Amino acid sequence: MNAPEAPADRHPIGYWLKLVDRLIDQSFDAVLGGAAITPRHWQILNLLQRGPTTYAEIDDEAAPYLAPHMPTVRPVVDDLCSRGWATPLGPDRVGLTETGTKALTDIQGRVAAHRERITEGISESDYRTTVDVLARMATNLGWSEERDMGPI
Repeated sequence: MNAPEAPADRHPIGYWLKLVDRLIDQSFDAVLGGAAITPRHWQILNLLQRGPTTYAEIDDEAAPYLAPHMPTVRPVVDDLCSRGWATPLGPDRVGLTETGTKALTDIQGRVAAHRERITEGISESDYRTTVDVLARMATNLGWSEERDMGPI
């Protein structure tokens, strides 16, 4: 009787990277969707948690994720303001409100629980090794710190 084939023997790393990336995106969207926000909302809330920020700074932070059909995240910031989670501070700055801080704290708890679920059964050492290997592979493919896409 033959031993069952290990997953690594059935598929190359590219398969697993794309599969895990897609599953993380889908599950993260579900977590955020439960709070009725998108990844852009999440990104902007975290940026505003650092303190009042200009619209230009928000766009600069979001630049790696913008598309031709969405050259600015201003509509997302406006949505946060309409929810009472952010507020304009003059003509070019926006800040997080107390309501926004509470919402962000709740969402951060959901995200933390989700991240724990993703890494369940994986030791800290294995996790660090995996990230290190992926970083080395990215470097081998031309990635560098100077071209870092920032948090995704």
